[in-house]
Amino acid sequence: MRVHALVEDLETAGRAIVAGATVVQLRLKGTTDEIVAAGRGFRGLGTAFVVNDDVDAALELGADGVHLGQSDEGAERARARGLLLGRSATTYTEAVAADADYLGVGPIWTTPSKPDAAAPLGLGALERICRAVSMPVIAIGGIDAANAGDCIRAGAAGVAVIRAATDPGVREAVDDALRGR
Repeated sequence: MRVHALVEDLETAGRAIVAGATVVQLRLKGTTDEIVAAGRGFRGLGTAFVVNDDVDAALELGADGVHLGQSDEGAERARARGLLLGRSATTYTEAVAADADYLGVGPIWTTPSKPDAAAPLGLGALERICRAVSMPVIAIGGIDAANAGDCIRAGAAGVAVIRAATDPGVREAVDDALRGR
């Protein structure tokens, strides 16, 4: 779970894996049919594969897991079908109340992918959450090679990246910080 690459297409997913992504997450808004069409081929990439927000698409694509936001339905069905369950948390309260296999926590910093998001949490809140929960925490929001290691040092198990998904420097920063633990 070191580097989650949040991608919209197979080509970017492949480039992200070459750059060191350990998880590819298909993050595409659309109907289940559109997500399934875009997700064909992901299963064959040889790394963990997660679908964002759509349990039906995750099941149809043979994904390893599904990542659901706080208001998304389907967690019970995902668990019953054996999918890895990720949940988003934007506050300490959401994080400690979450029932998940891993948490995507953020935004840590301001990010253009979530212009309407709450104020960034920062590293202090990330560290507090990491200490309070027993599941792996994946930091998200404004993460790049320059700050990924800071997230790991704050206690995160990994980072999620969108703009930096194909930057090998992210994986290098994460691995360096993990070696320093």
